[in-house]
Amino acid sequence: MNAEVPSPVRSVARPGHVAGAIAQLAAMSLIGPIVFTVLFLLLGLGLGLLPALGIGLLFLIALSYAILGVGRLETARIDGLYGFGVPVARPRTSGRPGFGGFLRTLWLQATDPTSWRGIANFSIATILGWITVALASVAASGVVMAFAPMFAESSTVRIARVGIEVPIAWSIAVGIIVLIVAIAGIIGVAVLHGVIARAIIVPSREAQLAEAARTADAQHAGAVRAADVERTRIERDLHDGVQPRLVSVGMTLGLAQQKIDSDPEAARALIDEAHTSTKAAITELRQLARGIHTSVLDDRGLDAALSALAARSVVPVRLDVRLDGRCSRETEAAAYFAIAEALTNAAKHARATEIRVVVRRREPGVLWARVEDDGVGGARVVPGGGLDGINNRVIAAGGETRLDSPVGGPTSVEVTLPCAS
Repeated sequence: MNAEVPSPVRSVARPGHVAGAIAQLAAMSLIGPIVFTVLFLLLGLGLGLLPALGIGLLFLIALSYAILGVGRLETARIDGLYGFGVPVARPRTSGRPGFGGFLRTLWLQATDPTSWRGIANFSIATILGWITVALASVAASGVVMAFAPMFAESSTVRIARVGIEVPIAWSIAVGIIVLIVAIAGIIGVAVLHGVIARAIIVPSREAQLAEAARTADAQHAGAVRAADVERTRIERDLHDGVQPRLVSVGMTLGLAQQKIDSDPEAARALIDEAHTSTKAAITELRQLARGIHTSVLDDRGLDAALSALAARSVVPVRLDVRLDGRCSRETEAAAYFAIAEALTNAAKHARATEIRVVVRRREPGVLWARVEDDGVGGARVVPGGGLDGINNRVIAAGGETRLDSPVGGPTSVEVTLPCAS
C-alpha cells in the first residue's frame, strides 16, 4: 500500500501553524507599513540625490542591503513558522576583487530571486495582516452584539466595519453568526497565508533539480580544474626540485666511484656531498607529499594541521581556530589546501610581515575561513595560479571563495564550505 502524501493545505492548516500565522499576520499589519516606508524612502533619496555627486548611490547601496535583509528575514520567518525546510541561501558574490567586484556583488544581491520572493511574500503578508486585523475587529463586534441586550440603550446595534444596523431582538443570534464567520475568516486567511507562502518561498521540485544539476556541474568542473592544477604543480615541483637534485646525486656518486682508488679523500667528500643532497631530496619529497595529503589532518583534525602549517610558515601567522567538532574529510582537506595556498601566495608575492588566519563554524553546516595579510595587495586570479587552484578546490567541495585585494593591501581570502560531519 502506498503511503498517503500530505497535501500542502493540510500541512499549513495545523492548529499550531494557524495560531502562529494569525499572531504573525497581526504583527505584520503594523511592521509592514514601516518597512515599506523605509524602503521607498531609500529609493526616493537614492534616485533623487544620484545626480548630486553620486550621494544617492549610498542610499541605493543601503536599499540593496535592506532588500536583501528583508528577503532573508521573511524566508527565515516562513521556514521557522511552517518548517518547510527551505535551504539557507548564501549571499551572492561576484568573487571579483576591487570596487568593480563590489558593484557587481551589489547588482547580484539586488537581483537575487530569493530576496525578491521574500519581498513579494512580505507584501502579501502585510495585506493579509490588515485583513486579519479587520476580521478581528468584526469578531469583537460580534461579541459585543451578542451581549448587547444586557447594556444597549437603543433599539438597534451597529456591526463595526460593516455599518449595518441590527434590531436589538436579533442581536444575540446575529452576534454569534458574525463571531463565527469572522473567526472562520481569520482561520481561512491564516491558511491562505501558508499556501501562498509555500508557493512563493519554497522552490519547485523542478527548480530544485535544476539548481542541483547546476551545482553538480560546477563542482565537477571545479574538481577537474583542481586536479589539473594539482597535477601541474606536482610535475613542476618534481621537475624543478627533486629530479635535478637526484640527477646531481647520481653524478656525484659517479665521480666518487672514479676517485675512490686514486683519491680516497676526494671520494669521501663527494660521498658526503651526495648524502647531504639525498637528505635534501627526501625533505623535498616529504614536503611535496604533505602538499598532496597531510596525515595529521586525518589523525588530529583541522586545528592541529593548521597549527603545524603556521609553525612552518616563513611569515608570522596569528591563528584563531574555533571549531566545535569535525567536518567531512573532503571539507577539511579543501579548507587546509586553501589556507596553505593562501599562506604560500602571501609569502611569495605579498611582501607581508604578518598573516592572520581565522576559522569558524558559523551557522550549522557551514565552515568559514579567512586568511588576511598586510602585504601590498593587488592579487588577481590567474588561470593555473595559486588563487585559481584555491577557487577550483573549494568549488569542487561545494563551497565559495571571495578575494578582496585592493592595490596597497590588505589582501583577504574568504572560504565558505559545507561542513557535513
